[in-house]
Amino acid sequence: MADHVGISENFLGVALAAHLKANLHHLYADERMLNAGIGNNTQLQQNQLIRSDKIYWLDPIHHDPHEDAFFVLMDQFVLFLNQSCYTGITGYEFHYALYEKGSFYKRHLDQFKSNKSRAFSVIMYLNVDWKALDGGELCIYHPDHTQTIAPEDGKCVFFKSDELEHEVLVTQVPRLSITGWLKV
Repeated sequence: MADHVGISENFLGVALAAHLKANLHHLYADERMLNAGIGNNTQLQQNQLIRSDKIYWLDPIHHDPHEDAFFVLMDQFVLFLNQSCYTGITGYEFHYALYEKGSFYKRHLDQFKSNKSRAFSVIMYLNVDWKALDGGELCIYHPDHTQTIAPEDGKCVFFKSDELEHEVLVTQVPRLSITGWLKV
C-alpha cells in the first residue's frame, strides 16, 4: 500500500461492475439520483461550488440482486480486514456517484467534525474505456507530493478517511463510481 493508498485493479469483477453500472444509469434516467451535499445531520448543506456530483445511497432494503451481491463482497472484505489487520470495522455506507460533464468535488477529508466513525474511504470505478483527456481523476494530497488516479473501470481505491485530503478533478465526460466508507 504505497503512500497509504491501496489500489486493486479488478475488485468488483467485470460482471458485477457492469450490473452496478446499469443500475446507476437506470437510477439517473429515472431522476432518482440527488445532488450531493457536504456535512452531516444538521450541518448538511448543498454547495455546488464545492461539490457537484449526484448520488443515490445503496441499501439492503432495496432488494436489488446486484447490490445484494455487492454487499456480500463488502461483508467478505470487512471480515478479511478485521481478521488480518484487526481494523475493528463494524459497518459501512455506500452510494452511487455520478459526476456529469463539468462536475467536481473540491479538496476535502472524508471525516465529519461531529462524527469520527468513518475509518476507511473506498471508491470503486465503473467507467469503461476511460481516457486521460476525460479528466475526473482522484487527486490525493500527500505531505510531499500529489497522486492522481484515473477512474478506470474496475479499479478500487482504499485509504484512511481521516488522513488524506483529496479531490475529484473536473470531468469532461460522465464519471461513475460507488463511493463509501468502512466504519468503526
